[in-house]
Amino acid sequence: MAGSEPVTSPDQRKPGHRKAGQIGAVVTALALLAMICGNHEGRVEDIWLIAGAVILLSIVIGDVVLRRNGLRS
Repeated sequence: MAGSEPVTSPDQRKPGHRKAGQIGAVVTALALLAMICGNHEGRVEDIWLIAGAVILLSIVIGDVVLRRNGLRS
């Protein structure tokens, strides 16, 4: 039903601050890597921390590359 949806203009649906999200992801990845220097005994935690940081950084790098090549708006 079309009457229940709010009417919005195109500029109201603009994405948020992309640069702030990228900076937040890099800071979070650095915080994850800093947690490796902890008082845990096993290496399983280290693997998860490194994997999380790698995933975050690969998302940021992939976004930058796609935007530079014009494949994302």
